[in-house]
Amino acid sequence: MGFHYLVLLFCSIWIIFSMSRCNSQLQSSQTEVLLQLKKHLEYPKQLEIWKDRWTELCSISSSAQVNVSCKDNFVTGLIILGDKPTQVRGFDGFSIPNQTLSQSFSVDSFVATLSRLTNLRVLSLVSLGIWGPLPDRIHRLFALEHLDLSSNYLYGSIPPKISTLVNLKTLTLGDNFFNDTIPTLFNSSSNLKVLILKNNRLKGPFPSSILSITTLTYIDMSRNQISGSLQGFTGLSSLEQLDLSNNRFDSSLPSMPKALIRLSLSRNSFSGEIPKHYGQLINLQQLDVSFNSLTGTTPAEIFTLPNITYLNFASNILNGSLQNHISCSNQLKFVDISYNKLVGVLPYCMSNKSKNRVVKSDGNCLSGNVQHQHAVPYCTETHVMKKSYKVGIFVGAIVGVLMIIVVLALCIVVAWRRYFSGGMQEQHLLHKTVQDNYSAGFSSDLVTNARYVSETAKLGREDFPVCRSYSLEELKEATNNFDNSTFMGENLYGKLYKGKLESGIQVVIRRLPLSKKYSIRNFKLRLDLLAKLRHPHLMSFLGHCIDGVIGEHNDTKVYLVYECVSNGTFQNYLSANSSGKIFNWPERLSVLVSIAKAVHFLHTGMIPGFFKNRLKINNILLNQHWMAKLSDYGLSIISEETDACGVTGESPNSWQMKKLEDDVYSFGFILLEALVGPSGSAKREAALLSAMASFSTHQDGWKQIVDPVVQATCCKESVFIVISITNKIISPESWSRPSIEDVLWNLQYASQVQATADGE
Repeated sequence: MGFHYLVLLFCSIWIIFSMSRCNSQLQSSQTEVLLQLKKHLEYPKQLEIWKDRWTELCSISSSAQVNVSCKDNFVTGLIILGDKPTQVRGFDGFSIPNQTLSQSFSVDSFVATLSRLTNLRVLSLVSLGIWGPLPDRIHRLFALEHLDLSSNYLYGSIPPKISTLVNLKTLTLGDNFFNDTIPTLFNSSSNLKVLILKNNRLKGPFPSSILSITTLTYIDMSRNQISGSLQGFTGLSSLEQLDLSNNRFDSSLPSMPKALIRLSLSRNSFSGEIPKHYGQLINLQQLDVSFNSLTGTTPAEIFTLPNITYLNFASNILNGSLQNHISCSNQLKFVDISYNKLVGVLPYCMSNKSKNRVVKSDGNCLSGNVQHQHAVPYCTETHVMKKSYKVGIFVGAIVGVLMIIVVLALCIVVAWRRYFSGGMQEQHLLHKTVQDNYSAGFSSDLVTNARYVSETAKLGREDFPVCRSYSLEELKEATNNFDNSTFMGENLYGKLYKGKLESGIQVVIRRLPLSKKYSIRNFKLRLDLLAKLRHPHLMSFLGHCIDGVIGEHNDTKVYLVYECVSNGTFQNYLSANSSGKIFNWPERLSVLVSIAKAVHFLHTGMIPGFFKNRLKINNILLNQHWMAKLSDYGLSIISEETDACGVTGESPNSWQMKKLEDDVYSFGFILLEALVGPSGSAKREAALLSAMASFSTHQDGWKQIVDPVVQATCCKESVFIVISITNKIISPESWSRPSIEDVLWNLQYASQVQATADGE
């Protein structure tokens, strides 16, 4: 009987234990996301315990470095503490070996993966080498209460949409490289309690919206470049700690709430007197206003505050004498009044007789038994001379302004003579038709001073010859005087020839007529823009040749020289009728991801971006290493678009070019061809779109149209991700289409799912 009882007891315990483990087990999709995050973070040693999808990640014992919290089969908390070094002085937006994650890391894809943990309430990713601009989509983690991304390499702007996280209580982005102005963060309905943005490169004014967050108890924005004046903080009735030290504020000291415990405003340019109401902050324990330009005397009440322990007034211009009858609080342990203009005698409570209190007073004009003091005139004469000094500054400023006005007037006269003597042609760098054609609006300032993100400069350092000007003789020699044997074809942007330069480099030369009346300066600016578009998945622009005089003749021809991409078009590898290799699904995905990266670069690598890029499947080329490259990009900035069809012989209603101005829409049909095989006629478009619509109504509808090669080599989940995003892309309502960033993320996710399935 006892044996049966023990067996029954053991079975009961096992069942209860099994049930508890089941309750803590994650949904497979949640586990998959965590494993993808591990891959994004490049397999840090802290995550070695995350073995595979069968590891019960919620049941693994937590540590100081890693902790996963779960509830109802969902991840609710994720804490990862890395060991990457932070705050490298030389960080300029590029990856740094052994300090940041590698060059291939994409913060966009990382955050997109992270956003699938929709039940996250606590997220802490510290010292992991995460680099890049923090994407706006972080706001998709709508359940977040605590967000800590400190000690990484994030730069750019703080995403304004963070303010939509209504449950957020703690936001910690300190020790990064954010270098823009602080956006409007949160409002009076926010529940934020802790805001830490310290040790970045933030600039601009202090956002007034922060002063409406009445729940705030802790603010730390020290060690930035925030400037301007400060309004009062009395509306933040719960604020206990405020650190704005090491910035560039230049107003008088702001008013403070009575609940304040610690206040640090040191190393700014605050001026004026210390507000008297600071002596009424009865909860104040620490006050540091050192290294400013404060004047006047220190309110005696500050020294007597019941909880005060630390006072630092050093390196200001405080003057006058301290009152002899000042009595210091028993809690006061440290006082620094050094390097001011104080005179008189130190109060008794600050003398050396007080053994439990450190008092620093060097660099004043104090009398009595006080060392390292100046003579009294040093503190008094400077004060008397202040007015005359200000008068001198005022007079000097007036003279300086007058001289600047004279110089500017001379410059205006010279510029007027230079630009207006030759007529009005050079006033506008861009031809009006180009401005009308581009929704982005390439203004003259943008063409002249186009601003590139860091990736542009980085990717510009490819292993290709420097983009240069070629002579017509060089190109004739490369193509045997443009012999018919070198002719490759013709399309909207002119004729194509294959050639070989004297250096031995194989090139493709495009000859196109130039009928627009560009100025020579304007046209060369446009060529410079094209030359700077360097990316691993763009067919590289190597140089140009101009035959004729820009702006004077209608028969001027321009030759554009590109690298030669030798393995044909992507379309050639999709058809069973092709004589050679047929790409399987993972290979097709690889090409699609590469081209999506290129398009994303064209859209975001320059401001404004290049959006009219003639995205067609036969403009995707493959080099000798099977790397995909996009051709015919950005040419509409220098070429006349006379029709919307493209290649000679194409139907004007070709579905590939219906939405030439919408790269995302065009890319959707490239995805469609990768799924179903190449399309040969416009009639097939309706059938394809109808079949795509059937996916939502018939479970196995995809098998009716998806290429058999794809079906035989794909993971069903992977191909469904691509089908889903394709459906969204080719939506007739342009407003509902996803961005190229979303498209890229979905393709990368589909590729990861496929790689996981192949590994198993």
